[in-house]
Amino acid sequence: MINYKRFSLENGLRVLVHEDKSTPLIAMNILYDVGSRDENPAMTGLAHLFEHLMFGGSLNIPDYDTPLQLVGGENNAFTNNDITNYYLTIPSENIETGFWLESDRMLELDFSQKNLDTQRNVVIEEFNQRYLNQPYGDAILKLRPLAYKVHPYRWPTIGMDMAHIKNTDLEQVKSFFFSHYAPNNAILALTGNIGYDLAFQLSRKWFGPIEKRTIQSRNLHAEPEQTEERILTIERDVPSTALYKVWHIGPRNGKDFYTLDLITDLLAGGESGRLYTKLVRGKKLFSEINAYLTADIDPGLIIVQGKLMKGVDIQQADESVNEVINGLQSENEIKDEMEKVKNKFESSTVFSNTSILNKAANLSFFELLGEPGLINNEVDAYRNVSHGMVIEALERYFNPTNCSTINYISTRKKK
Repeated sequence: MINYKRFSLENGLRVLVHEDKSTPLIAMNILYDVGSRDENPAMTGLAHLFEHLMFGGSLNIPDYDTPLQLVGGENNAFTNNDITNYYLTIPSENIETGFWLESDRMLELDFSQKNLDTQRNVVIEEFNQRYLNQPYGDAILKLRPLAYKVHPYRWPTIGMDMAHIKNTDLEQVKSFFFSHYAPNNAILALTGNIGYDLAFQLSRKWFGPIEKRTIQSRNLHAEPEQTEERILTIERDVPSTALYKVWHIGPRNGKDFYTLDLITDLLAGGESGRLYTKLVRGKKLFSEINAYLTADIDPGLIIVQGKLMKGVDIQQADESVNEVINGLQSENEIKDEMEKVKNKFESSTVFSNTSILNKAANLSFFELLGEPGLINNEVDAYRNVSHGMVIEALERYFNPTNCSTINYISTRKKK
């Protein structure tokens, strides 16, 4: 059981505290309720750009990393469709340095042209390296707009077009910051060797003076139900043909989330997963294959992707994937497998929550979902999935009219 306390400051900052005296460290996690879904379709990639800008200096501190490293701290960040998350670990006796650094960049960044130009070039290079200059890199750029037609999940976190980032100016950057980065749009979680009283005192001292801001309202259009199968064929000079299939699912806090999570674990639980045992090791149709769900706050996707063996017909490979998925309807076949993946989920979750950093991140995210107690209830929710719930989810989501497919065809000639 992970015990925690929570409070809110007058400016709207929510704070969660979990004390763990077994460690000399403290983890500090700040979640901002802003991701790529909050961007203008004509100016995408700003949320991810800010992940970089936040390390380029703030109003009173020109260099974020050096002061933290000098007191033994480490930090990092990530952006996704829904959130931007900053985290650090630091020796408990130096925790005030963490508060100083994080509060100052929440207050205001160093909005200089030099910082913008530097970080913009970093992001553009990242886009080129990850999506354009490696095999299969553009698959996600094609897959999202194939599956989504209205919702902003239709573009990746890094943005749909680097021209948006290239054309971003300082006024747009400032507007995005002050309409999203604010105490009343953030959650702070502190875990490790820190008591509630000290956490309350330091939170009020460093974050309390930051005023509330007007947060840009979120008025997202719901993605319409997909009513027909979508298929896109792409030809590329890549080592082998690949198959990508996605199905729309419900939101992160929907009633089917843990059922669908279990289904992906049955399908792709490493080399013991059904897709691997039947289609890689068994039929030798794929050289590798995986399945996962996006776990987005708004309705997301289940994704199956794999690379075919030489000479395998992609239609045969596609049909074989569907056969494996349909095979989950047989309780006799998967009863023991369900128990194995439940045991594995429990052990991995318990182990994960021995990390103060993971506890801080989970408390922040579950607070955003409105259920911080999920940090103690996830295992039960997963264990309570029955085979009947699996069948119901298979019938609801895994049908052709709800599926989008990319046939990524290799044009490479044999040598």
